Formats: sequence, structure tokens, C-alpha cells
Amino acid sequence: MTREEIIAQIRTKRSFLCVGLDTDLAKIPAHLLDTDDPIFEFNKAIIDATKDYCVAYKPNIAFYECHGPKGWESLQKTLDYIPDNIFTIADAKRGDIGNTSRYYADTFFKYLKADSVTIAPYMGEDSVTPFFEYPNKWVILLALTSNKGALDFQFIADSKNEELYKKVLRKSQEWGTDENLMYVVGATRAEGIGEVRKLVPSNFFLVPGVGAQGGSLEDVAHYGWNDDCGLLVNSSRKIIYASNGKDFAQSAASAAKELQEQMSVILDQKNF
Repeated sequence: MTREEIIAQIRTKRSFLCVGLDTDLAKIPAHLLDTDDPIFEFNKAIIDATKDYCVAYKPNIAFYECHGPKGWESLQKTLDYIPDNIFTIADAKRGDIGNTSRYYADTFFKYLKADSVTIAPYMGEDSVTPFFEYPNKWVILLALTSNKGALDFQFIADSKNEELYKKVLRKSQEWGTDENLMYVVGATRAEGIGEVRKLVPSNFFLVPGVGAQGGSLEDVAHYGWNDDCGLLVNSSRKIIYASNGKDFAQSAASAAKELQEQMSVILDQKNF
């Protein structure tokens, strides 16, 4: 999917919502567990209920591959079911070099046909560039995360007082463009989003942490906005687990619609 197509969807749906499909068998409604493929049946219902309110879906790969071949089958069926005009993110956080990186790219782009994949940049350029060989596919690079352990490395400064996450941002701009490179920037570090935006003014951000993790949508828009919106704000648990009863899909739709309506207000305020 191209940048222009993503922007067109944001304008059409008045939304920059990404729904995270972190589908946990321990949390989905009990009545689905008797079906042949509970994960896919849950995802299918969530997609049907929320597709009018979001512009992206983000399956977290760990929730699928932990089930072995059956989990990969559920993932493939889920990605195939998502409408073509909705951006798909394989949240895999891969990061290796050489042929390994190339095969990861084949896995997510050639076989699963996802539009994008999240990448950990710790091993540097040759762990990222194989993913750029696929046209109209995206790398979403981990830049600034919200977890407690982010303080262990991301804010370490070098002799020039440049913090590591800023070095990652600056260096990665040599590898891709705003047509194929996005960044993961955590919502619970709102002012940090502004720091990232200063360094990469044109790129889209995938922003987790709004909703159950306590991030503020208004703060994300304030600090992360650019002329093309530049934001895909993810919400997982708040939407997909809005209910664990037979009304789970309707509850998910209501939660997604609520976020979409808040986003529509922001888009109007920004004259977008």
C-alpha cells in the first residue's frame, strides 16, 4: 500500500486508528473455543465490526506463532480476510542480518502479504535494508518505546550527547524514505513524540499505548502531527476485549467508533 493510499483512507474514514489483533485464547469469549479455528473466528468478527472505523490492523505475531502451524494458519487467514484498502502491520519485531533478514522479509511480504513489518534496528543497516526491496511495502522501525526497559538503552548518550534513539532515527533516514519507512513511537512518552517528530518530520508514526496503557490521543496528535496526519494510533485491548461475552463484536465496534469519533474531531481541528 502506498503512502497516498494510506492518507486517502484517513481522509475518507476520518480516522487514523489501527486495531491491534493481540488475540489471546485465554481472553476470547468462551463460546468461540468450540469452533475449528477460535482465533480466526474471533478476528473475523472483530474485523467485520471495526473495519469502518479503522485504517489499519496490527496482528501481534507472538499471539499466533506460539500455537505452531495452526497459529500461522490463523494468521494467514486473518490477513487474507482484512479488506485490501486497510493497511496491515505484521508486528513481529524481527532483526537479523544476511539471508536470515531476507527470509524474514519473504515470510511477511511474499507469503503472508502484509503491507508492513516492525523491525528492531539494533543490528544496524544490513538487518533492515532487505525489507526495502519489496515495492509498496513498509518497514516500521522501533524508535522510542514506552516500556520500563526503554530506559536501559534508548536514552544512553554518546560523547556528543546524542541519545541512542535519536542516533537510530538520524541514521535510519539514510536507509529508507517517508514512502516506505515508519517509526514506532510510544504514546505514554508524549513529549518524546515531539522530539522524534523534530528529527523525522515527514514519516508516519505507529503509536501504541493509547487506551489500556494510558496514552492520551490528544497529546499524541499535539506532538506527533504533520501535514499528512502522519499518525497510525494503535489500540488493542480496549477494543478487542471490550466484552468477553457474546456481544464482544458489538462492544468492539462501539469502542472503535468512540476512538474514531475523537479522531474525526482532531482531523477537523487540523483542517485535514
